[in-house]
Amino acid sequence: MTELMSYQNAIARMYALGHELTQTPSLKFDLANMKVLLGELDHPELRVSGVLIAGTNGKGSTAATLASILKASGLRTGLYTSPHLVEINERIRINGQPISDRDFALYHDVVERTCERLISEGQLPWHPSFFEMLTAIAFEYFAQNKVEIAVLEVGMGGRLDATNVIHPLVSVITDISLDHQNFLGDTIAEIAGEKAGIIRHGGTVVTLPQHPQANDVIGNKILELGAKAVSAVPYVPPVSPGSDEYFKSFSPEPPPEGKSSPVPRSRYRVEVMGKQIQVATALIGRHQLRNVALAIAAAEELAKQGYAVTPEAIERGIAETNWPGRFQVFPARNGAPEYVFDVAHNPAGAWALRSTLSTCYADRRLVFVFGAMRDKAVGEIAEILFPLAEAVIATRANNPRSATVEEIRQASVRVSTDIEHSADVAAAMVRASTLAGSSGIVVVTGSIYVVGEAMLAAGIRA
Repeated sequence: MTELMSYQNAIARMYALGHELTQTPSLKFDLANMKVLLGELDHPELRVSGVLIAGTNGKGSTAATLASILKASGLRTGLYTSPHLVEINERIRINGQPISDRDFALYHDVVERTCERLISEGQLPWHPSFFEMLTAIAFEYFAQNKVEIAVLEVGMGGRLDATNVIHPLVSVITDISLDHQNFLGDTIAEIAGEKAGIIRHGGTVVTLPQHPQANDVIGNKILELGAKAVSAVPYVPPVSPGSDEYFKSFSPEPPPEGKSSPVPRSRYRVEVMGKQIQVATALIGRHQLRNVALAIAAAEELAKQGYAVTPEAIERGIAETNWPGRFQVFPARNGAPEYVFDVAHNPAGAWALRSTLSTCYADRRLVFVFGAMRDKAVGEIAEILFPLAEAVIATRANNPRSATVEEIRQASVRVSTDIEHSADVAAAMVRASTLAGSSGIVVVTGSIYVVGEAMLAAGIRA
């Protein structure tokens, strides 16, 4: 079998397991089975030092920024995130490079054969889920490739997530809001309780003030476990719009003639480890101030634990962070409109996107391409975002969990914005570009899978 066929076979077998959210909670949430599998693999999770990041919004941005800082510090750094924009390989990286097709097929084969043997011997009651398989592959890949430190994004929740088998050097909790209520609970407090499950006895926890219910739950868990609490301190831009240099620094401007447009960045100065550094990040929006602050605070804690992290490495790592699909701006060219890609898959993410659009593009004409998973709060997201748009093209990604265009229309009945429908993302991009023209802006948002397919349709590499 050729390498390509091996890879395609591995991907097909992974997707045949179904998405983890389509399985019953009892199958998804079972750390005992995950530990049996990893034990048979000689515990790769114990052979890699790691940082564990949980939360509702911002955990991917925080993880990507922290991993970039650690790479800039000269450490061989693993990064495990979910979901992916275009290819499953994106979820598993070493020093910024995704796992190759060949290695993915190889490590999938190792883990799959182990699962089959454990099932046949009665040590596993059923086949591990998609996410459990992928997490085991990541641990084995990192361990075998001598990763010095891995940054791991929790898939969902925390307490019983497959990533929570490690003993983290630092636990990080980002902003918590309502999402995945069918699995995690109906209140902020219940969800925070699941996220706080990544805190360890006597461990270090980096977080920051947020919803009072979440603060109470996290604070009580820290006291219960005797953990060390570290509060990240985000940069606070000036209140006056006229003096808000933070937002001026990344307001898109036409590039000089004959020059390509630079990546928009937010720039500000903060004190880190007793030194002033300039933060120049491509992660744009007020909400990203919090995520960058969490990454900086986690890096400082790792420095205290003996890792060679310096203020200069933190500055360089932030500048080199690449996290596509999070308010990612591509300028207008060759008659095509300007594009903004942003994964706003829940109400909190929608509010963050609305705030950034209102600041950066207050006087510009916006056309939205929108699609979401049917288990999301589609109606609430629509009510937050659609009023900003001149028109909305509702569509769906090539994913069985995608809401149909009719479901989006029904969920958006209270919104007066003109909503058109397109059967697929590529067609939606064509229509949105026509409506926006060269002077308008196409905003692609909702599901990460919609954003990924739209980037492919626009010929943009993630």
